[in-house]
Amino acid sequence: MQLPRPVRDPLPMLRATLDEWGGHDDLWIFGYASLIWRPDFDFEERRPALVRGWHRALRMWSRINRGTPDVPGLVFALLTGGSCHGVVFRVRRAQVRAVLQTLWEREMPTGVYDPRWLLCTTSHGPVSALAFTLSRHSPNFTGTLSPAQYRHIFTHARGRYGTAQDYARQTYEALRAHGIRDRALEALLTHAP
Repeated sequence: MQLPRPVRDPLPMLRATLDEWGGHDDLWIFGYASLIWRPDFDFEERRPALVRGWHRALRMWSRINRGTPDVPGLVFALLTGGSCHGVVFRVRRAQVRAVLQTLWEREMPTGVYDPRWLLCTTSHGPVSALAFTLSRHSPNFTGTLSPAQYRHIFTHARGRYGTAQDYARQTYEALRAHGIRDRALEALLTHAP
């Protein structure tokens, strides 16, 4: 499979994120979709968290993980507006560089996300966590999709990690297991093939 051209070079963004982190403390990472059910990194602590000003939406084209350049799939992104319940993970300071390298290979192969530090509310107080957000100006932002478009993508798109529909269902089940209700995702899956 030929990989799509990077939107931006992800390595400078990784270096900038490491510089912003500074290396003095443990690192928090905010998971809002597949990171909840498949973090693929070691962490010391996990907490339910709420981010205000951002919401989870299945509105990002995936041409590697859940689709191909010819038949793009979908993955979740954090878009501005609203709020989002998810999970924060605390990574020990000594493990941060290795964890971020692994995370970048998974989440940032084409440099499409905008890594940001977001204030997350948890039951043990606020934490500043790294999150992967998406600009509505990104070429990977889908814009508004019709129910028929979602059905077509769910039926036909498959990438290196499986189908977009399986991804959406696994995210839905993981959210439910953490006591999080996502009505938009629930409605979308009700009409899935």
